Amino acid sequence: MSTPALVVLDMVGTTIEADDAVPRAFQAALVDEGITLDAEQVRAVRGATKRQVLQQLLAGPEVETRVERAYARFRAELLRVYTPGAVTPVAGAEDLIARCRAAGVKVALNTGFDRELAAHLLTLLGWRDAVDAMVCGDDVTAGRPAPYLIFRAMEATGVVDVGTVANVGDTALDLAAGANAGVRWNIGVWSGAHDRATLAEAPHTDLCGSVADLPELLVIP
Repeated sequence: MSTPALVVLDMVGTTIEADDAVPRAFQAALVDEGITLDAEQVRAVRGATKRQVLQQLLAGPEVETRVERAYARFRAELLRVYTPGAVTPVAGAEDLIARCRAAGVKVALNTGFDRELAAHLLTLLGWRDAVDAMVCGDDVTAGRPAPYLIFRAMEATGVVDVGTVANVGDTALDLAAGANAGVRWNIGVWSGAHDRATLAEAPHTDLCGSVADLPELLVIP
């Protein structure tokens, strides 16, 4: 089996330990707009670009004003809880990134967060220079399941062949994006938002417990 030229990794839930901060912040932002989502409804949109979901849920009069207000509340809540010591990598994530780069394999992170929020997480982790690229929800015209986050990661790293790309994520939307991009490896990890059964129903080439399993799966020294 060949080794990929580029590994595209989701952030929260895939390379960064997931807790209930994101769903809680999202629910709080929507409650202020008169919308209540239960845990299952929030779980269904995990992995999506947050502004995109808000635009769908808040469609109607003054939608842009409401979206900006809700997103500002969402960001503020995450910035409040994402502090030094509160953000930790998934076990094996740092080893995977280091091994990929040592082997000449490009590494890109992608996320539905905006760039400022994503950069804040990288700063807390000390990962600013650890990866080759980071692609965020505000870098593309549509988030997952559209393939654009993956295509932008390819563009940023100079990789042109989807047959040499591995996409890794913890949600069904991550896997849908990988399938739409046509990547050679489309890998779900059940370390985050979605369990193995949910991921198994999404398009994939492989499923594993976490990124700690990837060096062997992707034949990375």
